[in-house]
Amino acid sequence: MQNTYKAVEVASPGKLNLVTRPVPEPGPRQVRVRVEAAGICHSDVATVEAVFPGIRYPRVPGHEIAGYIEAVGENVSGWKTGQRVGIGWFGGECGHCEPCRRGDFVNCENLIISGVTTDGGYAEVVIVESRALASIPDGVTPADAAPLLCAGVTTYNALRNAMLRAGDLVAIQGIGGLGHLAVQFARRMGFRTVAIARGKEKEKLARELGAQEYIDSASGDPAEQLHKLGGANAILATAANSRSQGPLMGGLAPRGKLIIVGVGSEPIEINPAQLIFGSRTIQGEVVGTSIDEEDTLDFSALQAVRPMIERVPLEQAAEAYAKMMRNEARFRMVIDFSL
Repeated sequence: MQNTYKAVEVASPGKLNLVTRPVPEPGPRQVRVRVEAAGICHSDVATVEAVFPGIRYPRVPGHEIAGYIEAVGENVSGWKTGQRVGIGWFGGECGHCEPCRRGDFVNCENLIISGVTTDGGYAEVVIVESRALASIPDGVTPADAAPLLCAGVTTYNALRNAMLRAGDLVAIQGIGGLGHLAVQFARRMGFRTVAIARGKEKEKLARELGAQEYIDSASGDPAEQLHKLGGANAILATAANSRSQGPLMGGLAPRGKLIIVGVGSEPIEINPAQLIFGSRTIQGEVVGTSIDEEDTLDFSALQAVRPMIERVPLEQAAEAYAKMMRNEARFRMVIDFSL
């Protein structure tokens, strides 16, 4: 085994550099993962642009990690070398804060975050807590698994936790990195699936992904169109555009939910009357724990949900990150270590 590995690290805000590091050994309750694929996500700005408070450099970004266990530390049970695993945003909980004591591990006040508080997946190897591991099922490639560990679990959890029933009308706003997966999940969960995007040219893709109805937001008010369809039981807003999210409330059926997963930079404007009259709600949804990630991967394997990806070698990680930030990716950039 080589005693060094390659990684792309951030030494100062905005600069991604290819470096060589000594291979680390896992500590107690940790494993070393040989990375086969790593997704490039917009949330990587937390590390690359020093958005996360108190970020420490140098730091290797990346929280969509797929590979296999190469070494196991002491006091690790249930995992073995050679096992295919994934790691997402959730890198482990502290176990002693109030959310943890109540079992709400994803909202841990001292959360370990892959690629943010610890080194992440833009590297040939990574050390992770064993409690952050998700098993990757047969039939899901590393390159496909990586985006499912963030964009996938975010949209999957948002839909399955919304207390919906098969046959309910569910609208997905945005057909991008999150939305193209959300449409697939919604259709395969048995919902009457409506895609909302800007431009008639996106209709063909939306229907290929599983949408039964398509609303072009450039040609009319999406809320009015949803109202004509009977009103949405849930609208999953995946586009990071706060101004477009608030007006969607008018398209909800009574007791419908507007679920936000696309993070915009501006406030969302809501008419309080639309909340009160009709008992409608607005809520956010955050990624998930390692078992949620595993559920997402298993469902994706069962129902043939796959991300649309562009693959690049590690040496092109900086260029791929820049492409993603320019909104030119279609739809998820993935570092593929086989290239």
